Amino acid sequence: MKKQFIQLFTCLLIMTIQTGIYAQPKTVNPFGLVYGGAIKENVLGKVNIHPVSYKLNGLTIAANVYTPAGFDTTKKYPVLVMAHPNGGVKEQVAGLYAQRLAEQGYICIAADASYQGASEGQPRNTDKPANRIEDIRGMADYIARYKGADADRLGLLGICGGGGYALAAAQTDKRFKVIATLSMFNSGIVRRDGYMNSQLATLPQRLRQAANARAKEAAGGEVLYIGGTTLTDAQVAQLPFELYRQGYEYYNKSHAHPNSSSRYTMSSIIDLVAFDASTNMRLIDQPLLMIAGSKADSYYMTDSAYKAANGTTTKELFLIEGATHIETYYVPTYVDQAVGKLRSFFVKHL
Repeated sequence: MKKQFIQLFTCLLIMTIQTGIYAQPKTVNPFGLVYGGAIKENVLGKVNIHPVSYKLNGLTIAANVYTPAGFDTTKKYPVLVMAHPNGGVKEQVAGLYAQRLAEQGYICIAADASYQGASEGQPRNTDKPANRIEDIRGMADYIARYKGADADRLGLLGICGGGGYALAAAQTDKRFKVIATLSMFNSGIVRRDGYMNSQLATLPQRLRQAANARAKEAAGGEVLYIGGTTLTDAQVAQLPFELYRQGYEYYNKSHAHPNSSSRYTMSSIIDLVAFDASTNMRLIDQPLLMIAGSKADSYYMTDSAYKAANGTTTKELFLIEGATHIETYYVPTYVDQAVGKLRSFFVKHL
């Protein structure tokens, strides 16, 4: 039965080729934010949000900078870079944690990845690890020069897929003095082997499809996509993994944003398959905090990367009791626990 579920999921969500952009509900928040308790207006003396843009390798990147209450540009504040999940945008969970940590006195930046969200880049929804890692470095480039920022106290928080890319970025970019991940998702091993090793047998076929898709793009043909499928409630209920069931609800219903999309170019598979966030973890010599839900079926990825991090003398694994992967994105009691742990870790090491 599980094999049938995996085949259904593969058919409906992974192997479906999509070329259209799926309509999603428009946001009503003036800043486009879709998380609970989001800022609706900038009020003097409170946490404020500042939409900004900057250039990265010729592309215009869209970002939001959150400044602490009573922000004074003549003072220096510690700074945090937020890397959003795969398919996510800055207005969702990355923005929530940016706002909550700005409340703790940090300048925080959350940017849409290049080729995604409101940032530039063609083809749309290209999802290559090198791009995502460069996006993180680009956020650091920008926020380190922001008025009031203390570039010597620069931290990094990666969420889900952004967590895997944060680990990779921090391995060589030592501007990041402390690294944290939340519900880390190792995009490379999942695109290669399938979630929980569910697609091992189909890798040769998928690589051939990716190569053909790249050839078609190079010849000026149609851009082919994986994912982005619209599912019925019954189909969602039959998805074989809790992360995908709850993720569909989060991204398509409860926290939907018009710029967020689960689809990505089929040609990206060529690059994704060669990536593994847990490779070279020994290069991380900065303090490391990895947070995951105790009930998250994605926990095996956090566990693997954490065990491989033998280059740092300061590392900590923090489990949020009772939480699943997606629930760490928005459930107040779980978010409160994560923010509390992040604050204490950053205060100690940043």
